[in-house]
Amino acid sequence: MDLVPTPSQTAGPYFHLGLTETRSVKCIADPQTKGERIWLTCRVIDGHGAPVNDAMIEIWQADAEGKYNHPDDAQDKAGETTVDPAWFGFGRMPTAEDGSCEFETIKPGRVPGSGKVLQAPHLNVAIFARGVLKQLYTRAYFGGDPANSEDPVIALVPPPRRQTLIAQPDALRPGHWSFDIHFQGEQETVFFDV
Repeated sequence: MDLVPTPSQTAGPYFHLGLTETRSVKCIADPQTKGERIWLTCRVIDGHGAPVNDAMIEIWQADAEGKYNHPDDAQDKAGETTVDPAWFGFGRMPTAEDGSCEFETIKPGRVPGSGKVLQAPHLNVAIFARGVLKQLYTRAYFGGDPANSEDPVIALVPPPRRQTLIAQPDALRPGHWSFDIHFQGEQETVFFDV
């Protein structure tokens, strides 16, 4: 009997087929959720500039008041210790042939960082893809937000690389934002070791 090793470098097609076909979550906020409604289009690009059409993106975020939908977030926001009941705070989408996917959500509020310094509004982003054994983590901040200049996490990133963390508004579609994730190359997105 000949034993043939399976590739150890890739997670295979199973995660994409098993997790995204039946468990996608595009709309992170019900229509009743408080806050500014936005649409975020993420696009995943490989080191050669080609779209990655079989990646999966997950995002987690705080609600408009800056509170996460998680039992460990015990912040008291506006006299409330619970989150907006119409708020999910989590989304998962596969990328299409052009490497993109879109989430419908609300712009998050500012959350406290270490030392109670408020972080700028952002989305926490995890990317799963072929050839990636562990997901990659990054953040999507909002271009033009004045709080970006005060954010302690952005401050850790060398100035020339900070733009890789910034989602850009779509001038033709109010409320729509674009966020490109580059795996490699000159425009490689900043990924965090968490």
